Formats: sequence, C-alpha cells, structure tokens
Amino acid sequence: MAMSEEQDQKLKRAQEIIGYRFTQDDLLLAAITHPSATEGKSVKFSYERLEFLGDSILGAIVAATAFHRYPDLDEGGLTRIKVALVSGASLSAVAAALGFADIIVFGSSETGTGKRGLHSALENVYEAVVAALYLDGGLKAATHFIEDTLMSRMSLDMAKEPENPKSALQEKLQEDGITPTYKLVETQGPPHDRTFVAQVFAGVQGLARGVGRTKKEAESQAAKSALASLGDFFGSNAEKEAAKEEKAAARAAMVAAKAEEKARKRTERAEAKKKKQG
Repeated sequence: MAMSEEQDQKLKRAQEIIGYRFTQDDLLLAAITHPSATEGKSVKFSYERLEFLGDSILGAIVAATAFHRYPDLDEGGLTRIKVALVSGASLSAVAAALGFADIIVFGSSETGTGKRGLHSALENVYEAVVAALYLDGGLKAATHFIEDTLMSRMSLDMAKEPENPKSALQEKLQEDGITPTYKLVETQGPPHDRTFVAQVFAGVQGLARGVGRTKKEAESQAAKSALASLGDFFGSNAEKEAAKEEKAAARAAMVAAKAEEKARKRTERAEAKKKKQG
C-alpha cells in the first residue's frame, strides 16, 4: 500500500523515537494508525489487532519483571503492581512523554480529538508498538522497549492497597470535575446481622457496588470496585476481558457524568444572569 507524505514522515519519526529500525514497515505503520484513518479498509491497517496482542505481551513482561524483582511479594501485591503499571493512565503518560502524540495517524473524523480521546489513542498505540516490535524483532526487541520506557516507573509502593479508596476515587474523578456520591441500595439479613450494599455514582451514572458489614465498609468496597473498573488497582489475568468491559463502562459513565456536570454549570450561569438582569 502506497504511503502518503504524512504517513512516511510519521513512520520515520516513530522509528527515531522507538530507537529501532523495522524490517517490516507495515507493522509499525499499522501500530501508529488510528482506526478513523482506515475506514472502509481491512482492520489490519490500524492498531486494533496489534493492540490486542501487545496488551498480552506487555502484561506478561511486566508480570515476569515484578515476579523476579520482588521475590517476597505475594500474588495480590504483584497483581497491583502489574495493573498499576499497565493502566491506561500509566501507558498514556509514558507514550505522551515519548512524543507519540506527534506520530499517530488520525483520520479526518478524529482530527482535533479531545484530551480523553488522545489519552486513549496514546495507550492503544503504546500497546500496538509493543506487538509490532515483537512481530518484527521477537521478544527481545519488545522487552528492550518496555524496559527502556516503562520499567523505571515500577515501584514497591504500587503493591500497596489504597488506604482510602473513597479518597482515591474522588481524586481521580475530580480530574474531570466530577464528585462521586454514594447511595445505600440494599440492606440484607436480620437486624443483628446486617449486610449493606452501597453504590457509587458519577453524576447519575452508577459506577460500581460494594458490600460490607457497615455502610462505611460498603461504600469503601464500592469505591475500590470503581477504581478497579477504571484500571487503577487490582485485577487478574483470568478476568481480563470482563475487566476491560467494566473499564469501558466506567469510562462511559465518567464521560456522561462530565457532560451532565457541564450542563448543570451552564444552567446555573444562565439562572444567575437572569437574576442579575431582573
């Protein structure tokens, strides 16, 4: 497939950033190409399939590194390190620092994509590049790239459970101007042996539920589940696909909640203006 001038320039820049000369340029070109740029063409021309493969390779390499680096850490701690390191926030930050935002080939429908869309693309391209390196240069090439760009972020602190999941969730959501709220949705068992079910909301969108012996514990568990869905803590290989679905649903809820918050603020401004004029 003939390349455009933009594709050629971004391909060359990508190889400079990655520090690797591809023998199969088409692999790298696909890895840096957003699906919007390949509408009407085969899925192999964008990063979607490579992202799928890269996600698994990245997880395996990070897990192996954590396993050998921290021999006294239990499974839960190793899992938290892995999930924190390969989270969307982590990968998009690393990709942004590398300059990946300048090498992504977008279609016209995604030109000028918002902050959230760019973050998602950066995360996806990082995983796709890992896969492209693996297919072109083997496990050694993929491992070298991950070690050079990501492993310096790995720390024992990542193994710790958040001391206050509610605070951690609030801090994350408030990045988008959203304040989480909690609602008791169910009470189970006799009065002397109660179990409470709480749900955490972003605006009117439910994010997750939690169960506890007290209302406070139920809310804490709900916050912890929401954080897991958003990809910041916890998770397991066996539940990878389910976790991805939960993560997507939680992100969609955050987008809806952000839109709701903006609408509320517009209404408040309009009412304030009305009162002032009256």
